[in-house]
Amino acid sequence: MENQTASSSTKNQLIALVTGANQGVGFQIAKALAENGYTVYVGSRNLSNGEKAAAEIGGDTKAIQLDVTQSSTINAVVTRIERESGRLDLLVNNAAIAHAGQPGRTLEDATEAGKATKASLDEVRTVWETNVFGVIAMTQAALPLLRKSAAARIVNVSSGLGSLTWIADPACWAREHFGVVYAASKTALNAVTMAFAIELEKENIKVNAVSPGFTATALNNFQGTDTVEFGSLEPVRVALETDGPTATFTGPDGSLPW
Repeated sequence: MENQTASSSTKNQLIALVTGANQGVGFQIAKALAENGYTVYVGSRNLSNGEKAAAEIGGDTKAIQLDVTQSSTINAVVTRIERESGRLDLLVNNAAIAHAGQPGRTLEDATEAGKATKASLDEVRTVWETNVFGVIAMTQAALPLLRKSAAARIVNVSSGLGSLTWIADPACWAREHFGVVYAASKTALNAVTMAFAIELEKENIKVNAVSPGFTATALNNFQGTDTVEFGSLEPVRVALETDGPTATFTGPDGSLPW
């Protein structure tokens, strides 16, 4: 009876899953969705952190243990959402890591370690496992639930660093920060976004990439220049847009070049 009650209560309520939602931009997205009446599954590798975030957000939020590099947790999340809510209207692939070094590594150190000529392949694999392969795995697993929605959307939280067009410009201020660990993983994420968008367009499932800009989060050891509240504005806008376009890449200043 409990599952039937949960299912009926969410019949007319939009259902969202946000990965990596216990802090930073993911937290802000989950908070905004809850404030707009969504049932929000707050994905967190550490369940305790997710529970704290869900309690702080309030509304109809549900903490859920999720490590996008582990298929067992992905499958458990999909099974739970199907049991409790029956479908998924919005998937926000936000979970990401900037490097695989010691916690608190400075942005400068991470940039140096990410350079193509010296980057550790183990670190490249570790970061791409979350930022690229984890997104593919999570999206593929969630598709059966998204296909049950009347207005399904997938939002991939990317980075301006992923724009090859921007980085290729000699005048680009972030050019020196482009490496094969984090930055290239976001370029790959953009390619993954486009691949899903093209394939799912015929099913009317929208897939978009969005950059929060240079936001101060744990990803850059809080060395970003924008607040997490400001940086979350565009990701939140795209996440809430139920009838928008597909295959877009936007940031705080509007459209970004792929």
